[in-house]
Amino acid sequence: MSKPSDQQTKSITSQFKQQALAELTHAQKDRLAFIDFSLQYFGHVARADLIDRFRTGLAASTRDFSTYKELAPNNLVLKHQTKNYHRTASFTPLFNHDPEVILTSLSRGFGNGISNGIQPSEQCFDAVRLIHPDPTVIAGIMRAIHSNKAIKASYVSISSGESERALVPHSIVNNGHRWHVRAYDRKHNSFRDFVCTRFTKVEVMLEDIHVHEGCHYDEQWQKIVEITLIPHPNISQPKAIEMDYAMVDGKLSLQLRAAVAAYVLRQWQVDCSAGYNATNIGCQLALANQQIVEQIDNAGLLLH
Repeated sequence: MSKPSDQQTKSITSQFKQQALAELTHAQKDRLAFIDFSLQYFGHVARADLIDRFRTGLAASTRDFSTYKELAPNNLVLKHQTKNYHRTASFTPLFNHDPEVILTSLSRGFGNGISNGIQPSEQCFDAVRLIHPDPTVIAGIMRAIHSNKAIKASYVSISSGESERALVPHSIVNNGHRWHVRAYDRKHNSFRDFVCTRFTKVEVMLEDIHVHEGCHYDEQWQKIVEITLIPHPNISQPKAIEMDYAMVDGKLSLQLRAAVAAYVLRQWQVDCSAGYNATNIGCQLALANQQIVEQIDNAGLLLH
């Protein structure tokens, strides 16, 4: 009898895992998915995390970790010094964590590990999404942020093509069109934005970062600016716009981080030009306090 190939062995193992998962209750799968998610996106997980999340006892959480280790023995290792289970270099996700669901969940302060994709409604439709980040890339960046480490990354820029970067990420942001990473760029010695889908490789570095590379030194991130929006003067029926944006006394004031303000203004096609002479189709909003643009570093995004 011939020895099964590596591909056949992987297929058999995958079938075994799926069958074993199918036999678990939904509550058990929830807890195992939380373990899997935490290892993938944060790099570690403890029994206390499981207890806090699901209000289970110590014995139950111990059983959950034992079950997870039976299904994915090479995914985690217990470090007795910290009493945490840590992600191994050979980690392979036990669950399929959809990147769009995970990013949305993380941004809302929620992430229980279950992410089977968005179930479409036959009556309610969201906007079509054309850009989908790689979950492996997002996981690497999230682990670096969570552990306060830098990443060595291959990144493709529109201006200079692909190059290796040393970055210290501190936040992942949805700018309305796509997800980007706010990070300290060691090449240019400044904080910049990097589009998530343009990373081809991400590796978390082990050494500690320098103090000035932390988010507290990102002035544009720490600075809060207030923008005031009004219906565009060219709109003949401004009340309709006021109703769209729930304006009070014909204005809508927003407090934003300076680092993301330009993205918000561009996403909503806000006319920031002197005299409100923008010719963009669908431009329904104007910036009332135009002097605020001077406090935004990436104001070049607002050019019409």
